[in-house]
Formats: sequence, structure tokens, C-alpha cells
Amino acid sequence: MPEIPDLAQRLRDFAAARDWEQFHTPKNLAMALAGEAGELLAEFQWLTPEESRAVMSDPEAGTRVRREMADVFLYLVRLSDVLGVDLAESALAKLTENDRRYDATAFHGSARKAPPIT
Repeated sequence: MPEIPDLAQRLRDFAAARDWEQFHTPKNLAMALAGEAGELLAEFQWLTPEESRAVMSDPEAGTRVRREMADVFLYLVRLSDVLGVDLAESALAKLTENDRRYDATAFHGSARKAPPIT
């Protein structure tokens, strides 16, 4: 499985070969990421919870979901590269923060939000 830096380099090369760096501003990439997240969301719109859990068992729907997930991921990797953010490091830091904010005992089985970060 490729590492995030390898994907970032491949995306960088892909954009450079097409002279698309000029379009890959943080604003444009964030907007494209939001659009792709919306396309992923559309694949689940109107599904029941049970149908959403089983979506990958439908070959056509599963293919669409995989493609939309890949689009979201690739735009996020490209945005992180353009901004110089280590995505894996940021994700691990966020998990550590969430572990602190959402005590396993206090939040067990609960969907309530944690208090704001202080």
C-alpha cells in the first residue's frame, strides 16, 4: 500500500504534467474536496441505516462509493501537500486530542459532544 508522501508526490507530478499547479490553490482544493465529499454523501442519500451498511455488497454502488472515497482522499492529500501539512501526523495528534476530550468511561455509548477545547 502506498504511503501518503508517495501519493502526494504522484499527485504533484500529475498536476505538474498538466500545468495544473496554478489551479491547485488551497481554496480551490478545499472547494473540490467539499464537492467530492458531497458526491460521496449522495451515494448514501435516502438509504436506510441497514442499506448504508450493506452498500459495498452491491457491485455497482460499491464501485461508486470506492471512487468517491478515493476522490475525497486524493484531494485531501493534495491539499495537505500544498499547505505543507503532515496529514498522518495531524491525524495522530487529533486522535490523541479526542482521546483526552472523550473519556471512554464518560462517553461510552453516548453521541453527545465534548465540551469546547480550552
